[in-house]
Amino acid sequence: MAAEIHDIDEKFVFTPKLKKTIFTVLGIGVAALVIGMLIAAFGGGHAEHAAEGGEHHAFHWTTKLWASMWVNNVYFTGIALIGIFFVAIQYIASAGWSASILRIPATFGYFLPVAFVLTLIVFAIANRDLFHWTHTYLYDKTSPEFDSILFGKRGYFFIPGAEEASHIPYFYYLRLVAFFAIWMIMFRLIRKETLKEDVNGGIGHYKKLVKFSGAFLVFFGLSSSVAAWDWVMSIDPHWYSTMFGWYVFASWFVSGLAAITLILVLLKDAGYLKIVNENHLHDMGKFVFAFSIFWTYIWFSQFLLIYYSNIPEEGIYFVERLKSDIYSKYIFLNLIFNFFFPFLVLMTRDAKRKSIILKVVCIVVLVGHWFDFFLMVHPGTLKENGGFGFMEIGLTMIYLAVFVYIALNQLSKVPLIAKNHPMLEESIHHHT
Repeated sequence: MAAEIHDIDEKFVFTPKLKKTIFTVLGIGVAALVIGMLIAAFGGGHAEHAAEGGEHHAFHWTTKLWASMWVNNVYFTGIALIGIFFVAIQYIASAGWSASILRIPATFGYFLPVAFVLTLIVFAIANRDLFHWTHTYLYDKTSPEFDSILFGKRGYFFIPGAEEASHIPYFYYLRLVAFFAIWMIMFRLIRKETLKEDVNGGIGHYKKLVKFSGAFLVFFGLSSSVAAWDWVMSIDPHWYSTMFGWYVFASWFVSGLAAITLILVLLKDAGYLKIVNENHLHDMGKFVFAFSIFWTYIWFSQFLLIYYSNIPEEGIYFVERLKSDIYSKYIFLNLIFNFFFPFLVLMTRDAKRKSIILKVVCIVVLVGHWFDFFLMVHPGTLKENGGFGFMEIGLTMIYLAVFVYIALNQLSKVPLIAKNHPMLEESIHHHT
């Protein structure tokens, strides 16, 4: 009966004013990017840095552009995936409380085709600038720069079982294309079934969604870790961490939760989702709070194990960040934004129910985890030529504008609430 007195057919209106705001952000981003490129090109954008083999290689400012694009590719791809991941978890867990908010994360997956194209383009153009392991002379035993460690990994990057490294990392490309293809196919299957459920009702579609969600979660568990090794950990090819897959997932997950919560709160403030109450906000706030702690646990565990063992090839990852005049300050900013701030601000029950607090915390967390990926990518690719400036601000605003436009555009095409979700009543009466 309660469902009848609520507007479960409401639709989000993607107004011209909102579109104008997004295009304004996009325009500012383009302007900032152009300024950053001009500063880099005419302000000393050519330099040299020492590679791992000891040789000096010329650095061009365009490498900074590609590295910053790579940061955003990895970051926004993760948020898109977490949107699908969040939906899948709700079906596998038979969760009813979230039935009224599932349409928000379900739109994130539409960014994956854009992310795929950009990731493929950047790697195809700039792989030798960003990834040290792509240089074939490292695998030539007659070369003075022969690298025995990378030689042992050649099959993972190039062709399994091959005696020599090829000029094209075929196996790497295969994984990249396969991961995106399967993610997008699974997302389409889940999305298509949820929209059919809106029309037909019943539990048949729900049962299919449970199966599709289970398949996605299994594949995502494997592919997300391998993607973390490929896209981020291989930037520092002599360094490895058995916890790195979990670390990247934790950063992605908190970012995705913050994005879902922020959009949810903004929609509530705009008068949408009337059946969503402070109890739903409370639960989303608890997720952001809890997984900020989880991210910190993984961060500290990885750091402590490497610090305690003091093995040079492991310690270099933190040494080149903590001892750098460019990157050391971002280590502390990372911890403040991603742990201390959300932990202290969201500690109380009331804080998790106030929209203004959730908005501030989610924005801080999203910024903080962008810097987390910045710290994963820039030091290894750019060495002391990296940094944060107009170029990074501009690119991030461009990616953000595109991501938000795609998500909101898709949100406006279907009802905001999955009205035939079999557990919608539970969500309407949700109380914590």
